[in-house]
Amino acid sequence: MIDGYGRDINYLRLSVTDLCNLKCCYCMPAKGIAKKEHSQILRLETFERIAREAVGLGFTKIRVTGGEPLVRRGILELIKGIASLKKQGLKELTLTTNGVLLSKYAEDLKRAGLTRVNISLDSLDPVKYKEITRGGDLQKVLEGIKAAQEAKLFPLKLNVVLVEGFNDDEIETFVNLTLENELDVRFIELMPLGEASAWDRGHFLPNSEVLARVPNLIPLPFKGHGSVARMYKLPNSKGKVGLISPLSSHFCNYCNRIRITADGKLKPCLHSDVELDIRDYALNNLGKFLEDGINAKPNKHSIRTSGYIPIARNMNEIGG
Repeated sequence: MIDGYGRDINYLRLSVTDLCNLKCCYCMPAKGIAKKEHSQILRLETFERIAREAVGLGFTKIRVTGGEPLVRRGILELIKGIASLKKQGLKELTLTTNGVLLSKYAEDLKRAGLTRVNISLDSLDPVKYKEITRGGDLQKVLEGIKAAQEAKLFPLKLNVVLVEGFNDDEIETFVNLTLENELDVRFIELMPLGEASAWDRGHFLPNSEVLARVPNLIPLPFKGHGSVARMYKLPNSKGKVGLISPLSSHFCNYCNRIRITADGKLKPCLHSDVELDIRDYALNNLGKFLEDGINAKPNKHSIRTSGYIPIARNMNEIGG
């Protein structure tokens, strides 16, 4: 569908849970989150129904997110149900995970019809990884990456949130992973969201720092519409490097996505508190729910403007 600014909105992100088995510093408060009542969280059948309506409207890409989507009971059946929509026009079904449970699920996810995975990984140092995730085990993630490769969930993408004073000394190490591995390492600028927004003020680092640290990166042709990453590669590398810069170089003019949260809110823009509640719509009128969300998309976010107030929700509640 075309929104009011001429953008083709064809990408839907479904956050199936706000729960997670990690507590990353920029994602949620140290105390964790209060568990919502069962009735507050959308049933997986409803998510599948939303996906079906979206594909009928012309959506071609769906991403399942969380929290951590692999902690949601019944996740494989949801993936299988959405994957069946490939017969109706769905081209890509992906999942974003922290990788902790991926060694257990990778093969089953592939068999269920998942196209590929994005794995969040902010440090290759076990001590630092445990620190930023508040207790995570890096080895489990590395095992998950291996399992995803063996299951051929390609192209495999590693998402690295760039944090000054924490992992900026690992930029070259992450980039060098692409030399012998067919994967994309994508550096993402730290975004001011929710309660964690105060945490990032002294840690923001623009993605231009990656190019400064690794000047031999070769720019690749920009795909344009629908692509949020500017892609690069090292000479003769098997993989690629992506820079996602929502703050220093926003991509609002070709944003092609909307998001559904675990509690049934449609977010037209990640950086806005504007939300539509699915409970204001009949289940047989979810097409209108999606259409209204598309029509509510703003021209651009206002993060870089004076007086900007970070949105109330934390990243785990939105799905990124």
